[in-house]
Amino acid sequence: MRIALGIEYDGTDFLGWQRLSHGVSVQGSVERALSFVAAEPIEVTCAGRTDAGVHGRCQVIHLDTHVQRDMRGWVLGTCSNLPISVAVLWAQPVPDDFHARFSARSRRYRYTILNRSVRPALDARYVTWERHPLDAKRMHVAAQALIGEHDFSAFRAVSCQAAHARREVKALKVWREEAHVIVEIEASAFLHHMVRNIVGSLLLVGRGEESMEWVTTLLAGRNREMAGPTAAASGLTFIGPRYERHWNLPVEVSE
Repeated sequence: MRIALGIEYDGTDFLGWQRLSHGVSVQGSVERALSFVAAEPIEVTCAGRTDAGVHGRCQVIHLDTHVQRDMRGWVLGTCSNLPISVAVLWAQPVPDDFHARFSARSRRYRYTILNRSVRPALDARYVTWERHPLDAKRMHVAAQALIGEHDFSAFRAVSCQAAHARREVKALKVWREEAHVIVEIEASAFLHHMVRNIVGSLLLVGRGEESMEWVTTLLAGRNREMAGPTAAASGLTFIGPRYERHWNLPVEVSE
């Protein structure tokens, strides 16, 4: 039996999603909790791995098991064995050909910048603080150059192990909500640090240190050394993947 689950987490205290032998990861915590509920070892596959300190609004995973539990039992039993910063939102059976990673049509991230003169206290784990005034409209206009299929080498981490740097950005919006500037991006897939590197460059545009056309130049140049710094992990949240509706998954992860 194949089961899909939606996972929400605060990534601040984890070394990322991927299971590790030398530290605490979200995947390791989820697999231990699921294994306790199943009373047998459980391994999961996710829609998209996140880095250390990055949060997840609805990460989707799948697992295979012969253990019979009702879906409510999987949700509540697993939640009760997880750290308080991780929760299972839902669980439901899926066909055997559903794959959390390969069935996803796109993935969405949101980056939140607190743009005020005083550093955050309550929201410090979930935002990046920028004291200099940002022009969100300039950032949005500049970001539109990234929409479409391109070589994103300029925004790719040196440690990225992807076979190539071509990705399709389906949507990229930047807007202001009072003291917050929000960057939201949807793409077929992402390179390592791609979102944080894009935000790092857009911050320079927002502060007026670079022109709006600079982003177009960066993209064409394919040179990571010319782009902005990598933005902090704390502001980044993986909103979740999107799947075709015929999988009958919850609306937040369906197209």
